[in-house]
Amino acid sequence: MPRFRSAALAGSLLAVVLPLTACGSSDSDTGSAAPKPSGTVSAAAQSADLSSVTLRVGQTGWAQLPAVLKVAGLDNTPYKVKWSVFPGGDKQIQALQAGALDVASSSDIPPVFAAAATTPKWKVVGIQRTNTLLQNVVAGKKSGITTIAQLKGKKVGYVQATTAHYFLYKLLQAAGLKWTDIHAVPLTPQDGVAALSSGSIDALASYGNSIITTQQQGAKVIGSGQDILSGNFPYEASDQLIADADRSAALVDLLARVNKAFTVLRDGHEADYAELTAAATHEPESVALAQIQADEQQIPSEVQVGGPDQIAKEQDVADTFSQLGILPGTVDVSSYWSDALTARLTTALAGS
Repeated sequence: MPRFRSAALAGSLLAVVLPLTACGSSDSDTGSAAPKPSGTVSAAAQSADLSSVTLRVGQTGWAQLPAVLKVAGLDNTPYKVKWSVFPGGDKQIQALQAGALDVASSSDIPPVFAAAATTPKWKVVGIQRTNTLLQNVVAGKKSGITTIAQLKGKKVGYVQATTAHYFLYKLLQAAGLKWTDIHAVPLTPQDGVAALSSGSIDALASYGNSIITTQQQGAKVIGSGQDILSGNFPYEASDQLIADADRSAALVDLLARVNKAFTVLRDGHEADYAELTAAATHEPESVALAQIQADEQQIPSEVQVGGPDQIAKEQDVADTFSQLGILPGTVDVSSYWSDALTARLTTALAGS
């Protein structure tokens, strides 16, 4: 789940549910939204006629990237982008595998599970470095639970095959507990909020919107994935896109724009982004602004090409879940990473 501002974006349960239930139907074209700024289109995009290209791009939570691009004045692309909102990176990769998306963005957990389940029809072509805030385990208001160790024998909700799954396991391990010591209940983020509120579960491991909402309802943080997670959020592209000169050029350009947009955001435009965030999520602008600033201070959002270090960190994720017994055998993470766009993306990022 990539969380480009920690996915900290909700003011109420309604604010969580509405954007997430779209699951692919909350789409918007960004090809005609703002005057095209000069000097921001990559060389790959300049050398091709991309007017007939449409990129179908997934994201998690709400339309964050279109908002960032709008704030930076970088949303007038020479191609169209059809943004689709999903409740998690795992759902994005399912859509990518099925041919319903061209590009997905996730944490480094969903690709591991997807690669274990089937032969991927996609490759990781780059990563988004972003913060690891608001990745927490929260205990219900009336549960009386204050530590991870107290989760033994309790019902704990979690978002399967996501960062929440990973850091919950690591936190249990650090507390001397096994996965089988809890009653683990796989839930979507919004269902987790409802279950914790009703008392159907004792605690919840989740992220972003759902964590904010549960805390507003009186839940308390008892564990964090902040120092456990890598901060690497891969961009996965379909094999067909990678092989297509025009669509791959468009993707390289889009990722360079995203990288530049976050630079512009940090250069005095956080308040503009907070205004759009608050309008979308019904939280006070002051709260949105504080979270955005905290996010960018912890790990500044940046697109990178990826390499051995990132692959090694994701391999640790795969090995961890293999040890947990969730993955059938082992997964070779390097098998679904590709350097096909690395040269062009490196050049485009240098110019952004």
